[in-house]
Amino acid sequence: MADPKSLIDTLSQQVQASDIDGGKGTLTKLKIWMLEISGPNATQESITLAATALELGVLLSVVDEDLDAFARNLSQLKPYYAALSSFASSPATDRKCHVLGLNLMHLLVDNRLSEFHAELELLTENEANTPYVSFPITLERQLMVGSYDEVLNAGSHVPDPSYVFFMDNLLETVRDSIADCVEVAYKSMKLTDAVTMMKFESTEELEEYINEKREDWIVEGGMLTFQPPPAGSKAVDIPSMNLIAQSLSYATELERIV
Repeated sequence: MADPKSLIDTLSQQVQASDIDGGKGTLTKLKIWMLEISGPNATQESITLAATALELGVLLSVVDEDLDAFARNLSQLKPYYAALSSFASSPATDRKCHVLGLNLMHLLVDNRLSEFHAELELLTENEANTPYVSFPITLERQLMVGSYDEVLNAGSHVPDPSYVFFMDNLLETVRDSIADCVEVAYKSMKLTDAVTMMKFESTEELEEYINEKREDWIVEGGMLTFQPPPAGSKAVDIPSMNLIAQSLSYATELERIV
């Protein structure tokens, strides 16, 4: 088998080049090597190399947009982080904060807020203050107070391109929330205003969104009209006189029986 350091260098280049198939092959070789070095006698150097390889595996899964692989690589990575922390002098790996930030983004997109806050408790102050980690922390606070406009604007200044995948999913969720509010608050509005409010690039993007998710919205003459929610039964709709007559009839029949 090739030297693990050279394999890691190859995997790093494949991740940067978005070579998904090549990267998966190299990662598989590294995981086979990890089986050979696992155990109580593993050295700090080998554990660090294994952690680095799995960090690259996490980044590769983001490039591949494979959330199952993302979760799998992350779960395999955490024991190596724990093992490294047991050494007296163990500097953090170069990509640790990057990976921790991506994990927080994943939890935020999935609305797994209890797990999100549990992960925050494990962070050091220095880790929490890095751009990779502070970005999802700020996003979560903005979501909690309903600052959707700030969340939508955050998509233009992510700390790393790998965050774009999660931001796209988060922005879709936020747009859905804005749409729910808009259709209740307005009877109609200009298409251009809706494009601005929901942070679309064009009316074509908005119309595509409507066709996919809001088929009851009506687009006509540059205006967007929202269908009113189904009206519940009002007091005037209840046939009260008929009910009274039926009740009296039942009472009369009961008296005859008794």
